[in-house]
Amino acid sequence: MRLIPADFSRRAAGALAVMLAALAWAAAAPSRAADPGALWHIVHDLCVPNMRGAGDPSPCTAVDLAGGHAVLKDIHGATQLLLIPTQRLPGIESPRLLAPGSPNYWQAAWAARGLLERRAGREVPRQDLGLAINSRYARSQNQLHIHIDCVRPDVQAALRANAGRIGRGWTSLALGPRRYRARRLDGSELGTRDPFKILAASDPKARSDMGAWTLAVVGTVFPDRKPGFVLVADRAEPSEGDIGGAEELLDHDCAVLGPARAAEARTQPRG
Repeated sequence: MRLIPADFSRRAAGALAVMLAALAWAAAAPSRAADPGALWHIVHDLCVPNMRGAGDPSPCTAVDLAGGHAVLKDIHGATQLLLIPTQRLPGIESPRLLAPGSPNYWQAAWAARGLLERRAGREVPRQDLGLAINSRYARSQNQLHIHIDCVRPDVQAALRANAGRIGRGWTSLALGPRRYRARRLDGSELGTRDPFKILAASDPKARSDMGAWTLAVVGTVFPDRKPGFVLVADRAEPSEGDIGGAEELLDHDCAVLGPARAAEARTQPRG
């Protein structure tokens, strides 16, 4: 007969509460999630303890304890993943993101593209992939998370058409429904280059109010055939209808994969 620990019911109740919060987050519309702390509870109370205790990141797809981040499959879309720090960070406005030696969560998010490719069932070209973080006005969760998914085909086309204009300084560019700042970053990986710090260093006004900003990073191959990224930024202006949601540049239906591949990805297990 297996003995049941005295604290089993308490732990079970706690786990059930966390799972219910996760389900509430998953079922809610992005703009009005039932529990803005659900992502933190999922990572902190389930994924990290499971990884530490049993080497199992569930319900996350992956947990890097040394790197301080987890990857969670978002309920929306066939391939969308979220890169979530394992330390408490409310969002883009957290001062710790700009501290010397802080983790580069953007590089970690880009490195997680292999998990997206696993769901897609094939290698995905870098120009089909994008990362995004929303401003404090556009997010539903109060735990920093970077969206990882395919780029919208029209955004991809606009970046190709304007590739010659995108240099190493900021330039204004129409992408989707609004204008963004855009600049070029060379290299196949981001490495130590952190978009949070790049934005803050380039604009003192942005540094003083990072929470009002949204960022995206889109993989590309420039006309000179060098691999790189386009870094995209926008300041939210809620009174003008711009809530700062660069996630709008991503396509959670992943149309760039083609109908057959996107449909195939939707049938993959939700790991």
